[in-house]
Amino acid sequence: MKVLLTGGAGFIGSAVVRHIIGETQASVVNVDKLTYAGNLGSVASVADNARYSFAQVDICNRIELERVFATHQPDVVMHLAAESHVDRSIDGPAAFIETNIVGTYTLLEVARSYWNGLDTARKAAFRFHHISTDEVFGDLHGTDDLFTETTPYAPSSPYSASKASSDHLVRAWHRTYGLPVLVTNCSNNYGPYHFPEKLIPLMILNALAGKPLPVYGKGNQIRDWLYVEDHARALYKVVTEGKVGETYNIGGHNEKQNIEVVHAICELMDELTPMHQRGYPLNTKHSALITYVKDRPGHDLRYAIDASKIERELGWKPQENFDSGLRKTVQWFLANKAWWQAVLDGSYTMERLGQGSSDK
Repeated sequence: MKVLLTGGAGFIGSAVVRHIIGETQASVVNVDKLTYAGNLGSVASVADNARYSFAQVDICNRIELERVFATHQPDVVMHLAAESHVDRSIDGPAAFIETNIVGTYTLLEVARSYWNGLDTARKAAFRFHHISTDEVFGDLHGTDDLFTETTPYAPSSPYSASKASSDHLVRAWHRTYGLPVLVTNCSNNYGPYHFPEKLIPLMILNALAGKPLPVYGKGNQIRDWLYVEDHARALYKVVTEGKVGETYNIGGHNEKQNIEVVHAICELMDELTPMHQRGYPLNTKHSALITYVKDRPGHDLRYAIDASKIERELGWKPQENFDSGLRKTVQWFLANKAWWQAVLDGSYTMERLGQGSSDK
């Protein structure tokens, strides 16, 4: 099986690429524009594999997408390319509209044309898997409420509104044109190769540098945390075993307040790299760096996923709990300074030079 995967140099996309190359016999065509969040260092471990190829292509560029489809003849599409940072969407929503809505539309149209041209057997086996977020549902107010696959959409930010729009487009292309689609909505991901602007890597790296650990409002926002490698396993299971037209929620069963997450990181940092080893007074704790800052506009209070459908129908459930996944994440960042230092100083962008729009 050949997978055309968009956004494969991003955080979740790169985890899916590494999983497919490392754990299956499928091949991957990684299509990525390489925005600021695209990092080829995240797929360096598989870059020389014969089953992997890369094309630097913007999903809004129809001509280039058509070339990639024609060249590689994929059996399935896994669409992960997206602008995804809520704060950035508040400051500059245009990029989110362009990539998440226009880009998804363009990809759907190219995929539909390609699919229509396949022979009967390949056409029947083709899948278009759209990867989305639980943020399209807005937030939950009851302490026991959960997002299900039928929860009405109520997005709060430009980011979540753009993702909701893309979800609607994908389902419309299935209903109107018969394109064989699958949709997944996931909870907050964390793990290795996470871009440092996000909560968990930001806290780890700020703590390591002795910088303030900024917490929005009171830190009482609740998220369901999903280890990224568990998510990658779920996505591959959906695209290979899921039922066409269905939606599957993917969650980690790990609801935590943001402030709980930050304190858990501080405790792990105290254990694994005590501050006194870096010149601070004995018994100095990383939690002393916690700083409360003004909450962001429209901040959703609680997300929580009901992932019972994917477990019941496809047999998937997370292998990591929050404690084990967070420990692995902190240990990875402590052991991989070269990766995150290249992101912080911008040198990771040098890896893009010479890539152009050509394949590997």
